[in-house]
Amino acid sequence: MDALVFGTDGWRDIIGDRFTFTNVARAAQAYAGHLVDGGGTRVVVGHDTRFNGQLFARRVAEVLAANGLEVLLIRGSVPTPALSFAVRHHSAAGGVMLTASHNPPAYNGFKLKGPYGGTATDAIYRDVSGRLPATDPQAIPAYDGSRHTIESLDIRDAYFVALAALADLEAIGQLGGLVVHDGMGGAAGGWLQAFAHEAGLPLEVRSVRGAPDPLFYGVNPEPLPHNLEAVRRRLPEWGQGLHFVAVTDGDGDRIGAMLPDGRFFNSHQIFAVLLDLLHGKGLTGTVVKTFTVSRVVERLAVARGLEVSETPVGFKHIVNAMLQGGVLIGGEESGGIGVAGHIPERDGLANSLLLLEAVARRGAGLEQIFEAIEHEAGWRHAYDRLDLHLAGNALKDSVMGRIEDPPSRIADLEVGSVETRDGVKVNLGDQAWLLFRPSGTEPVLRIYCEASDPAEVERILIWAERFVVDR
Repeated sequence: MDALVFGTDGWRDIIGDRFTFTNVARAAQAYAGHLVDGGGTRVVVGHDTRFNGQLFARRVAEVLAANGLEVLLIRGSVPTPALSFAVRHHSAAGGVMLTASHNPPAYNGFKLKGPYGGTATDAIYRDVSGRLPATDPQAIPAYDGSRHTIESLDIRDAYFVALAALADLEAIGQLGGLVVHDGMGGAAGGWLQAFAHEAGLPLEVRSVRGAPDPLFYGVNPEPLPHNLEAVRRRLPEWGQGLHFVAVTDGDGDRIGAMLPDGRFFNSHQIFAVLLDLLHGKGLTGTVVKTFTVSRVVERLAVARGLEVSETPVGFKHIVNAMLQGGVLIGGEESGGIGVAGHIPERDGLANSLLLLEAVARRGAGLEQIFEAIEHEAGWRHAYDRLDLHLAGNALKDSVMGRIEDPPSRIADLEVGSVETRDGVKVNLGDQAWLLFRPSGTEPVLRIYCEASDPAEVERILIWAERFVVDR
């Protein structure tokens, strides 16, 4: 039997290779055992826009139902945060989302949700993955439609009510102008436009790449600059009234943005703007950030008198903190951000609305808001990331071993401390850092860098790529 590896947020594999109906059924059976042994009776299942998503979701639902669970199967593709909301809204014991998030189109994945309506904790994943080796495909109970319950579920209206309660629609309604939502062919496509229409917002919302596309319009469904050229080319047609372009990933839980002049507004900047918004509304609490997030976030939090907590990469670590209570906002470099007053989950649609609220309340564009944040925090932010696709794990392991003992200078900057919370982060000079971190789901080495200007970031990343290649 294939070994199914659960990474930072579930199991992901290539469709037709190890992501097969047999292996999906094995994962579902292991999860069914976890739920039944824990006294669970109800579970929600959904899928994004990837190949055969509906069929994979149906197979998962059948296995769960055959184990005696009441299954709510969401109709059509659905954003991950809407499925997470459905788990809590319908008092389910958990949920399964068939998605590979931002991974290339060839992948699909099996994400789990806790009863609280958010990313499954390490404890849940450990229990489920521990049951997999003993899961014999031949022993999975057969589904019988006359005896087992699978109910169809439409969650959009209830989810929209929750979004309306989170954001200040009165402030957004006074903003006017235009916002564009790029759904990248993923599950959130068209949902922001539909929400604005149903909420009666006078703001114009246009949807691009909103139709479901299993190939994600020829790019990986991740809100990064090199995946947004098709949108950048359309900026002139939207004119001067455009506030920004909100971009959500394949399953709608992550967010990026593009400014009206075509510059990318990254997840670190979005995190800082949302922190500024929430604290400006009188809310308080701990700010939780993963190891890869810009220091502008922690410096802004400290300037506001807020406690900061840093975690390894993976939103499940942020969820752990949120479940303990007292968290104002938590986020990661990849664009996943959760906020107080909502489900303990990343939500690209909710955060798009909050960005609009920030623009409305500040009476300024995202760029101007962030410039004020930089001034307050005393930190200039420039950032980029390299994803180096390697032939295998040998080179990846070699690089990680060498960078733990770095040279005294990198790209003409003095090496300071080295941190190994998740990967290897080398602190450089007064205001720069370089992080090497291997992917847990792909043969990829991710290299992150923050410095005080883009030219310095580029110079450091050139050094880092040469360090990998010149082994």
